[in-house]
This record gives sequence, C-alpha cells and structure tokens, in this order.
Amino acid sequence: MPRGDWADLPAEVREAIETRTGPILRVVPAPAGNHADIASAVETPGGTTFVKAARKLEDRDGPEVRSLRREALVCPRVPLAPRLLWTAEAGGWLALGFEYVAGRTADYSPGSPDLSVLAKSVHELQATPRPDVVTMPVERRWENLGRDVSPMAGDALLHTDLNPHNLIITPDRRACVVDWAFTSRGAPWVEIGQIIPWLLMSGQTPAQAEDWASQFPSWLAASPADIDLYVTLHEALWRRRSKTRPAAWIPPYLAAIRQWAAYRRGSR
Repeated sequence: MPRGDWADLPAEVREAIETRTGPILRVVPAPAGNHADIASAVETPGGTTFVKAARKLEDRDGPEVRSLRREALVCPRVPLAPRLLWTAEAGGWLALGFEYVAGRTADYSPGSPDLSVLAKSVHELQATPRPDVVTMPVERRWENLGRDVSPMAGDALLHTDLNPHNLIITPDRRACVVDWAFTSRGAPWVEIGQIIPWLLMSGQTPAQAEDWASQFPSWLAASPADIDLYVTLHEALWRRRSKTRPAAWIPPYLAAIRQWAAYRRGSR
C-alpha cells in the first residue's frame, strides 16, 4: 500500500501530534516500509521524533492500526527497539512517536561488516524471553496452504522482518531494530529463515546464506525436513501474494525464495 503525505493528516491529528512534539519545522518521509499510512521524521526545536500514523476504518481498527498497536505494546518490552515516546488517538487516526535513531540501513552483501552486527542482534533476540504481549503465532502465515505448519510453531520471540531497512546501524556501530509490526511467537529457527531471502537479494549465494545461518544454535538444531517445508510453503505464500500485490520489492523477493528452494532441492 503506498504511503500518504503528511498533509493527508487531518488537522485534529496534526494538532495532537504537535501537542507532544512541539512546533513542527520539517517533515522528512521514511524512504521504505509499508506498515503505516504515514511514517516520517519530524523535526522540531526540541529535536527529531519518528512518527508513524494509521487511519482507522469506520467502525474498527484496520490492519495498519492493529500493527501500530502491536508495536506500542512490544517496543517497550524488547531489546534493540527504538524508545516509544508517546501515543495519540484523534480524528480517526492512531499515531506513535518514537525516538529518532540517526544511522543508516544495513548492508547484507557478501563480506559486509554489517553481517556481524546482524548476527549479534539475532543472538540477542534469540536469548530474549518472549514477552507475554507477543501472542501472534508465526505459523498462521502458512496455515492456509494446506500443509501441516506445526514445525514452525514455538514459544520464541520473533521479529520476523529483519530486512536491511529494519536494521539501523548508528555511527558508533550500535544496532537498532525497527518495525515490530509483525512480532510473533514461533520456533526460533524461523527468524533465521526469514532473513535468508534478504541475504540472497543482497548478492549472497544460497550456500553463503546458509553458512551464515549455521552460527545460530536454533538453526543447527532444526530438522532439515522442517526447513524444507518452511521454504516450500514460503515460496507458495509469496507466489500467491505476488498475484495480488503490486509492490516493486515482491518480484525480487519471490525470486530469492525460488533460488533458495531450488538450492535446497538440489542439495538433497
């Protein structure tokens, strides 16, 4: 879904936001992401705040509002997330204000030093007990594909979308993980499986990506048959979604999954 412009916010919503941020001097839209109607860095005399906002449906929360509510619950309870500063509801919208993290998006290409930052972040997340507020089962993503999805079930904390745009690296090489919209519970190795297509899209081969994955105990402990099932179902899921979603990133993402699936079939 394409994002809107800051000017699309009703005056009542902008007023509620400025009550919390102070007078807005400049708005810089986020270059990527699609889990909110508005996502922008908002500059004020007191500093910069990152604001995400979504429009409610007439009589209920829509998917974007639900994802923001999930972020508001999760971010204060997990490591590496930006600090949630405030929430605001006005004019049929929900807005969240986060601390602004200055940095750059990660580089997952072969040999990149950012791969060690990613690995350290994943190790930290895998060592974090799942907060009680994280209840969405990750396996439900694939349950409509007619196969047993129980191998993906579990009780671990999963971010599920550690793509390069969601790992912000600060000038002093600290990591900040953003966009917790689809935080889930599940088998811990699924987190690594969700990362591998992004490694492939960054120029890694399937062999290189799986070699990187082998540093995680959860990945090594997973049954190869369960990983094969995951890859098969993930390919089927995104093949289906590619027919209904126009986003430009989906075809290369699907191509990466197909590349990985072909590699696993050929390695058996």
